[in-house]
Amino acid sequence: GQRISLAAETRATPKHYTHRPTMGRVIRGQRKGRGSVFRAHVRTRKGAAKLRVIDFAERRGYIKGLVKDIVHDPGRGAPLARVSFRNTHRYKVDKELFIAPEGMHTGQFVYCGAKAQLAVGNVLPLASMPEGTIVCNVEQTVGDRGRFARTSGNYATVISHNPDTKRSRIKLPSGAKKTLPSSCRAMVGIVAGGGRIDKPMLKAGRAYHKYKVKRNCWPKVRGVAMNPVEHPHGGGNHQHIGHASTVSRYCSAGRKVGLIAARRTGRLRGTKVTSYKDS
Repeated sequence: GQRISLAAETRATPKHYTHRPTMGRVIRGQRKGRGSVFRAHVRTRKGAAKLRVIDFAERRGYIKGLVKDIVHDPGRGAPLARVSFRNTHRYKVDKELFIAPEGMHTGQFVYCGAKAQLAVGNVLPLASMPEGTIVCNVEQTVGDRGRFARTSGNYATVISHNPDTKRSRIKLPSGAKKTLPSSCRAMVGIVAGGGRIDKPMLKAGRAYHKYKVKRNCWPKVRGVAMNPVEHPHGGGNHQHIGHASTVSRYCSAGRKVGLIAARRTGRLRGTKVTSYKDS
């Protein structure tokens, strides 16, 4: 028989067979992407809260609706309003689910369209609103039925209009300014249910019930409290990360914890000067 030396056998064996990197567990952030127990709890929810589908009545004039009911939507801080409109083509009633602004009540008439009045609860295109108007449930693109300023107590402010380009500038709840087409619609007013986060939770039971109707994301164990096999921040004789918490945009999924692709870190120091020259 032919005898092969150990050195020759090692050279012939591909490198990825001889040395395999040790791997930890699949971390929580990776498991969330698979769904399973991490799916949203939607069984008791009332439905998607959106503006009306844009039609000829809204583009050219207005249409009147009646607020039938104000309902609570589990897992959402803001109340919803059931609004009934007459169908523009057939003899039937269209029932819509709007996010209710502060001051809306049952029995109220709401008007949607370019020629509607500027009143709380009415839906108008941004072009029909004067500068400084407080709005909510603003569309990002024409006909998408509402994207910005939808959570309880939030609102956006119309800053300026550019009639030449037919674009309007608004200030979002985050403080960022955004330019949108002036034909994008928005509801006048502030979303109801504001001040929700002013009251402290005080006990774990309230947090339990809050997140029970949202999704499985509480309680949340910190990475530094885990073992090294379960999290990149785990292990060590004291609870510390042990390296910079910023990670690359292109690192593997099991490594993406902490400040992912951070442009800057740390506290915002100094005062922020707000300029309206470009608006």
